[in-house]
Amino acid sequence: MIASPDPRNNHLLAALPEAEWRRWQAQLEYVQMPLSSVLYESGGTMSHVHFPTTAIVSLLYVMESGASAEIAVVGKEGIVGVSLFMGGGSTPSRAVVQSAGEGFRLSAQTMKEEFNRAGPVLHLLLRYTQALITQMSQTAVCNRHHSLDQQLCRWLLLSLDRLQGDELVMTQELIANMLGVRREGVTESAFKLQQAGLIRYARGHITVLDRAGLEKRSCECYAVVKNEYNRLLPKQLAI
Repeated sequence: MIASPDPRNNHLLAALPEAEWRRWQAQLEYVQMPLSSVLYESGGTMSHVHFPTTAIVSLLYVMESGASAEIAVVGKEGIVGVSLFMGGGSTPSRAVVQSAGEGFRLSAQTMKEEFNRAGPVLHLLLRYTQALITQMSQTAVCNRHHSLDQQLCRWLLLSLDRLQGDELVMTQELIANMLGVRREGVTESAFKLQQAGLIRYARGHITVLDRAGLEKRSCECYAVVKNEYNRLLPKQLAI
């Protein structure tokens, strides 16, 4: 017998106090999140917020030319669609599933009502939003000041934190689109990491062999983002 997906595999949903959880439980809708599916487009009106459990979602800024770069990544630690409850209703970024999986969604109206109750949900989501802003800011700094090797290490570690195993299904072309660089650059950097025994890459599958070594090779940006998430979102019920 296959077990039903558990919404509380998402850390934000797991942090809801019992009263809020009972209220939310009937409203949450299970969704599959296939690779490359778009949860919302730039400037579009959001009908739902999403809580990934096993999927990973990239928030991308798309230029007029069609070029794009990732500004943040969201997985089981968070929520996709913060602009909905922050008052904007839409955002210039695009949300695309970069690693297929599952999740749950909540309607826009329900999310706004819960946020406006001004209880533990509001404080939990504001803390998460602060952590997300830190990730966005650190990504901008990293892309400007650090080498592609370091950026790739940061990206792999952030993705790994949001997966249950040590393998990512990801083509070099997709990674290049995420980082906003040429595919040849990603090929060269991935080869260096493989030669160093840190990863194994074959046919779109990246397996991390030495996480500690990957962290040493990364810049400080990964640790800054991880520490901020740990500080703002401790593993306990929201109050």
